Amino acid sequence: MRFTRILACTAAMLGLTAQAQATDPIRIGVVLTTTGGASYLGEPEARTLKIYVDQINAAGGVLGRKIETIVYDDGGDANKARTFATRLVEQDGVKLVIGGSTTGTTMAMLPIFEESETLFMSLAGGVSIIEPPRKWVFKTPHTDRMGCEKIFADLKARKLTRIALIAGTDGFGASMRTQCIQVAPNYGVEIAVDLSYGAQDTDMTPQLTTVKGTNGIQAIVNTGASGQGPAILTRNYGQLGMQSIPLYQNPGVASKSFIKLSGPAAEGVRLPAAALLIADKLPDSDPQKNVVLNYQHTYETATKDSVSTFGGGAYDGLMLVVDAIKRANSADPARIRDALENTKGFIGTAGIVNMGPKDHLGLTLNAFHMLVIKDGDWQIVD
Repeated sequence: MRFTRILACTAAMLGLTAQAQATDPIRIGVVLTTTGGASYLGEPEARTLKIYVDQINAAGGVLGRKIETIVYDDGGDANKARTFATRLVEQDGVKLVIGGSTTGTTMAMLPIFEESETLFMSLAGGVSIIEPPRKWVFKTPHTDRMGCEKIFADLKARKLTRIALIAGTDGFGASMRTQCIQVAPNYGVEIAVDLSYGAQDTDMTPQLTTVKGTNGIQAIVNTGASGQGPAILTRNYGQLGMQSIPLYQNPGVASKSFIKLSGPAAEGVRLPAAALLIADKLPDSDPQKNVVLNYQHTYETATKDSVSTFGGGAYDGLMLVVDAIKRANSADPARIRDALENTKGFIGTAGIVNMGPKDHLGLTLNAFHMLVIKDGDWQIVD
């Protein structure tokens, strides 16, 4: 009789524990760059996550459980990002993380999340984040390599083959430079000038003067994305009267703040970007149109600010994870990971996502649009 009572009590306790776990919040760690030179990335990401987590929770959560976020600001510092990643794993007990505003901070956190089998959805652009594939690491934005390929395809179409490459020394800028050098021959592009600038540089006139003095340069491609570097480069380009040489920027500057900071010199600048920036210009037949218009309306209504692809990346990251939790019917990290890896036909702000064991991004080059700045706004080239 006593043994039966013990079994009954144990079963009751296990039942209560399971019931408590089923109603406990799903905890998500968030590490973003909301201050410092790359805050233009982290701020819209943080705002987006808060808006949509609040919406999800108000609607009853996921699987009947609310989402609880634990948020840290790394200030763009890789060492701080690594420290916060360790804290999330060892102190906060988190097994699911969204963040990594920059390639540098993301790469600093990767080993910690891989070793601890913590699911990590990065919001940074470097292709090195997902190549080679890492079991627990995924990402939402188009890669730097895709940016190079889209730019070079446009150069080829315009019969511009001899270029100057100006690379930022930030994580994304350096990574994109490497990717551009690798893929340039595939498009018949010759990199005749290869220069760089630091994240703290306030004048790119010396680099542009070198470009101006080199015979036969037909276009300039900038890979740097951190801070005000791309805008400074663009303003100096205008001040030197170099508009006869087409200037291409990279996907990492895809926000209205870049246009504002660059001023009139931004007119005519081209860059590859997601559909989000030209939501109202998409044809009604485009499967992304409703998604990007809804996100734009929600974000701009809540923040009174313009959308950027960076906030869109955070939306995609959160919704991909939520979708995987629902399909897995579980908050177990391993089951979420497996469901995420098998994502098919997910329509996000960056494109239509089809993942697999060897592809933890799930986007093709068709997800990019080539845009040009005209009259202070984005226009579609292709």
